[in-house]
Amino acid sequence: MPDHWITDTSQQSINMSNYLITGTSRGLGLCLVKELLKRPATSVGLIFTTTRSAPTPALQRTIDESAGRVVNVIVNPVDMESVKAALPAVEKHLNGAGLDVLINNVGVLPFSNGIKEISFAYQDVFARLPAPAYKVTKAALNMLTLQWGMEYLDKGFTIFGVSPGWLKTELGGEGANLEPEQGAEATMKVIDAARKEEAGKMINIHLEGFGEGHGDFYQGGVVPW
Repeated sequence: MPDHWITDTSQQSINMSNYLITGTSRGLGLCLVKELLKRPATSVGLIFTTTRSAPTPALQRTIDESAGRVVNVIVNPVDMESVKAALPAVEKHLNGAGLDVLINNVGVLPFSNGIKEISFAYQDVFARLPAPAYKVTKAALNMLTLQWGMEYLDKGFTIFGVSPGWLKTELGGEGANLEPEQGAEATMKVIDAARKEEAGKMINIHLEGFGEGHGDFYQGGVVPW
C-alpha cells in the first residue's frame, strides 16, 4: 500500500469525488481505474482498488504511476472479517473526507454512510448462453439491485446496475466485440450521468455504431429482464 495520501482535505474541490472499485486486478476493473486517472485530481481524488491478494503487475504499475491517487486494499469480498478489517485503512486515507462512489465490479461489500452512489458493472452477454446457474445469479442480482435501489434511495444512495457490454476479458473471451477500455469508458459515462430515476434499474451502455445488423446493441436505456 502506498505510504502517501491526501491529508489536507480543506484544499479539495467541492466537486472532487473519491471512488472505490472492487475487482481491479485485470479486465474491466483495471480499465475503470485507468479511465478515472485520465481525469484531473480536481475532479477525481482518491481511487481505492481492492484485490484478494497482492496487486497484479499491471495494477501495481498503475498504482506506482498514479502519484498517490490509487490506493490498493486487500479484501476477500466473501469474508466479512476481511471486509471489516479493510475499512479502517480506507477511512485513514480519506482523512475525514467522504467516499462518494462504489463500483462493485465483483463480490459484495457493505454500505458506509459516506457512499452516495453504488453501481454494479457486470457482463450480461452470458444471459443468452446455456448456463442456468449463471442466469439464476444474474436474476438474483437484478432483484437485489431493485430492492436496494428502492430501500436506500431516501437515505441518499443511488444504486443501479450497469451492463458494460461483451468485453474481451478472461470472462468474455477473444470472441467478444468490445475492448475492456471501451466498456470502461462507456460505463463511466453511465455513472456520470446517473440520476435518482436510475435507482434499482439495469442500464445499458451507449456506443455509436452498434445497432441493427451488428448482433449486439449498445444503445443505452434500461436493460429488460
